[in-house]
Amino acid sequence: PIPRPAIAGEGAPKLSRRRRAGLLLTLILGSLTALTPLSIDTYLPALPEVADSLGTGAATVQLTLTACLLGLGLGQLVVGPMSDQLGRRLPLLAGMSGYVLASVACAVAPNVETLTAFRLVQGLAGSAGVVIARAIVRDMFDGVAMARFFSTLMLISGLAPILAPVLGGQLMRFTDWRGIFVVLAVAGLVLTLIAARWLPETLPAERRERGGLPAALRTMGGLFGDRVFTGHLLVGGLTFAGLFAYVAASPFVIQEIYGASPQTFSLLFMVNSIGLVLMSQINGKILVGRVATHRIMAAGHALLVLAATSLLLMTIGVFGDIGLLPVAAGLFVLMGAMPLVLPNANTEGLQRAPHAAGSASALLGASQFFVGAVASPLVGVAGEDTAVPMAVVQLVSVLLSTACFLLLCRPRRRVAPPTPCQ
Repeated sequence: PIPRPAIAGEGAPKLSRRRRAGLLLTLILGSLTALTPLSIDTYLPALPEVADSLGTGAATVQLTLTACLLGLGLGQLVVGPMSDQLGRRLPLLAGMSGYVLASVACAVAPNVETLTAFRLVQGLAGSAGVVIARAIVRDMFDGVAMARFFSTLMLISGLAPILAPVLGGQLMRFTDWRGIFVVLAVAGLVLTLIAARWLPETLPAERRERGGLPAALRTMGGLFGDRVFTGHLLVGGLTFAGLFAYVAASPFVIQEIYGASPQTFSLLFMVNSIGLVLMSQINGKILVGRVATHRIMAAGHALLVLAATSLLLMTIGVFGDIGLLPVAAGLFVLMGAMPLVLPNANTEGLQRAPHAAGSASALLGASQFFVGAVASPLVGVAGEDTAVPMAVVQLVSVLLSTACFLLLCRPRRRVAPPTPCQ
């Protein structure tokens, strides 16, 4: 049929509705992605108080972070393939409901062992938000559009590490660490209700996988057989280890070693997070589509190695007693370089698996949280009086990430992604 002529102004209401729907989808997915840093970073200013309140040491309290990260990693391996078979909405809403209950349980934990166990459950349940948000993006976008959308999500989710420590530090003025988990439970409940009302199903029944667990395992095995996918998976995981070494160690490094208050720590954390958000927008709005992704990632790795090397030299005393400001500057550069690597590694990895976005998202996310869980206790092995372990973990992580990028991703050689049958 011949299309009828458009009437002036006729398409404006529909276009406006589409834009509102797109904005709402972006906010929901960004909030789901932000739930992970919110769960971790709001709690950071309270870590020294948790250790005092429960009568334990810094390394033991850091295991509560490790448990949450392990839960986030394991949960993604289950929820991601499940969403390929059941659709996105059902696993998401079930996981978010479990997150709310686990947060309440953390608030009433009587000892560090119980807190660690419930943090594990909180991570397992909360993993549904981050893994399914990535899968939904892959359902709806491709190529450069996907990379730009991931950078937009980093703008929203990046507000969480900016606001979360500040929120946690201010909450500590009026309540104790248990009140922080009550706030997380309320935030999770509100987000669950919003997703139930407005988040659409993006994986229709005819595109869902069949075959249960065996099919899911075969799909994951096929993804691991793709060298380029595996390379980007390792790049993302190892880069995230450097990020989480900072997250786990900075409350003790900044407050215990350099004598800063919880509010000062929150301010410095906020400044670093602002740098992360700004660079994510430079990546998505300016660089992606104009500069080849592998060149952006190469520049990001160069900055990461430079910043991590400088931090190690400063913490072992090569430059003498330099105080907090130079260390804070090194951490700022390290955080600012992360958005040049992480979202692009996720994009390149998901680009290899259009037929199994949930499974690919699960593997990419799980690798980051598993490696982060290993990094968390390592930064405290030498006690609370030195920042050297943090710097060592960061440097080793970014060097290994650079090696994986050069050897497995092989940026100078473009390799076609495998087909679903492969």
